Amino acid sequence: MRKLIIITALAGAVWSGWWWLASAALRGATTAWFDARAIEGWQADLGGVSGGGFPLRLRAGLSDIALADPDAGLAIQTSALDIEAPAYWPGDVRVALDARPILLASPLGRSILTMQDGVLALNLHPGAALELEALGWTAAAWRVEDDTGVQVQADSLTLTMDQTSGPTYDFEARADAFAPGGDIRARLRLSDSFPRAFDSLTLNATVTFDRPWDKRALDTARPQPRRIALHLAEARWGDLSLNFAADLSVDSAGIADGTLSIQAENWRRILDLAQASGTLLQRMRPQAESILRTLAEASGNPDTLDVDLTMRDGAFYLGFLPIAPAPRLILR
Repeated sequence: MRKLIIITALAGAVWSGWWWLASAALRGATTAWFDARAIEGWQADLGGVSGGGFPLRLRAGLSDIALADPDAGLAIQTSALDIEAPAYWPGDVRVALDARPILLASPLGRSILTMQDGVLALNLHPGAALELEALGWTAAAWRVEDDTGVQVQADSLTLTMDQTSGPTYDFEARADAFAPGGDIRARLRLSDSFPRAFDSLTLNATVTFDRPWDKRALDTARPQPRRIALHLAEARWGDLSLNFAADLSVDSAGIADGTLSIQAENWRRILDLAQASGTLLQRMRPQAESILRTLAEASGNPDTLDVDLTMRDGAFYLGFLPIAPAPRLILR
């Protein structure tokens, strides 16, 4: 019995020592990250870091945070972040976002994000490379607003990135009851009878990169996509429906080669919204409508677009005819 007590006491002392060292390392690494950003020329303000979580968790509570990247013109300001990880492996990190308003700024303007139960989860493989195993962002009700009022809101948010093997990752994105605000509806000239929220807004894809995501993505350069299987990107809103699927290979210059499938119901109404929002210039409307009408009629239903486009040589092709330039798929 005495030996058992001694062994238990030694094990408790060793674990307590490990927890203290790991907790101090987590808080030190957090502070060091902010210091490194400041050296790079960022605004990187941190009011304080508190610890806790003994005996099974490591915790770093951050307060009064302000980050701004002058090169990208992006900034975020929040009252608190709560970082937690299991004491046995600090590579499985959970970040709880503050439920109070979070200030966001970009070259497009300033806005406020309010999010209930917002959580970022990061799972890393053991090892010096800190290779990414999974990344997720989930939340309950959230909204983004600016001086004009609510811009967008939804009942939930799911964004996930899961490693399947090596540099291949599955992606999922979903927002339930996604609803543009009054200012956006007014610019799109939507009537009061038009549904408030999307019926569906989802994305599922598998992407193979040139290397796995690990700490080099922050230290050096981002991994670049080399194979994209877009299983489904779907947006349904009232009588509007837009679906995409794709199977693409991407070279080192970001030029994609493969097939893009598009299905669009009530496509003329979609053009109306694109023109009202400024995405489609008025002078380009007749040309776009003529092309889409021809494609829809070829599919057998003049109100539904169902077409496969080929991407090659930096352009979209319909059969052998180039119809538009294609974007280069490069992660900066």
